[in-house]
Amino acid sequence: MEKILEVKNLTKKFRQIAVDNISFDVEKGNVYGLLGPNGSGKSTTFGMLLSTINPTSGSWRWFGKEGTDTETLKKIGAIIEQPNFYPYLSAEKNLQIVATIKGAPYSRIDQVLETVNLLPRKKDVFSTYSLGMKQRLAIASALLANPEVLILDEPTNGLDPEGIIQIREIISAIAKSGTTIIIASHLLDEVEKICSHVIVLNRGSAIYSGSVDAMSNTKGFFELKADDMNALLSVLNSLNVFSSVQEKDRFVIAQISDDIPASELNRKLAEKGVFLSHLTKKKESLETQFLELVKQSNS
Repeated sequence: MEKILEVKNLTKKFRQIAVDNISFDVEKGNVYGLLGPNGSGKSTTFGMLLSTINPTSGSWRWFGKEGTDTETLKKIGAIIEQPNFYPYLSAEKNLQIVATIKGAPYSRIDQVLETVNLLPRKKDVFSTYSLGMKQRLAIASALLANPEVLILDEPTNGLDPEGIIQIREIISAIAKSGTTIIIASHLLDEVEKICSHVIVLNRGSAIYSGSVDAMSNTKGFFELKADDMNALLSVLNSLNVFSSVQEKDRFVIAQISDDIPASELNRKLAEKGVFLSHLTKKKESLETQFLELVKQSNS
C-alpha cells in the first residue's frame, strides 16, 4: 500500500530524551493509534511531524517528500491542542473564519458540520456547546480543507461515555471515506475499537509498530467449563495443543499453542466423555498485550 508517512530514527532531547530514535510507517487509508501513557512522547512526536518542534535528529517524509513544508500542511488536518474558537460567534461563523484562513470554500461548512452531527446547531454560539460538541466542531474545522490525513491528539480526553462514543463513530465514518487518520491516545479501549494499526510508545521509544491484530504473537485461549472439571483438565493436558491449562475463576483457561477450531475441540472432548457447559475462544485484550510489551521493554 501507498505510504503516507515514513518516520526514520526520530529523536528529540530537551533536558532529557522525550522521543528516542523511533521509526514507523503510516499507510494510506488506515487508522493508526499512537499509544502510550502520558509523557511517553506522543505530543512531541506530532509536534515534530507538523514542524512546530525541531527534532534533535532523524527524518520523516510526508507523501514521499522530505520534512513538512507549507504545501504538505495543506494536506493535513490536525487538532493538537484545545480548539480555539470565538465563544460568542456561532459554529458557522467560526468555521467561516477558519475556511478563509485555509482557503477552503464556504460550501464545505455544511458538509463538515453534517459529518460531525452539528448541522442542526450551526447557528448556536460556541459558548453554549458542551465539551463533546466543542471537540466535534474542532474535527469539523480540521476537515474543512478536505485533508488527506487527519491527526487527532487525545480526541476523547475529558469526555463522558456518550461523548466518547460519538467521537468514535465520527472517526470511523471519516475513515470509511478514505481519509488516513492518526490518533494519539493513552486509552487502550479507544485504540482497540477505532484503530487498524498501532504504534506503541514507552519512555519515548517505539516498542511496537504494526496491525492491532498482529500485536500479540499468541493464538489466544479457550475459556471452558464442564460438570467434571478434573476430567476436563486431564483431557486438555493430553491433547498437546495448549501451552498451559489452568483453572481460574470457575473456568479452565487453555492457552493455545497449536491452533484448533472450537468445534474440533468440543468434538475431541465429547469423544473422551467430557461434555462442556461453556466454551469460548478469545484473543488477549489489547491491554494484556500492551502490558506485556511494556514489561518486555523495561526488562
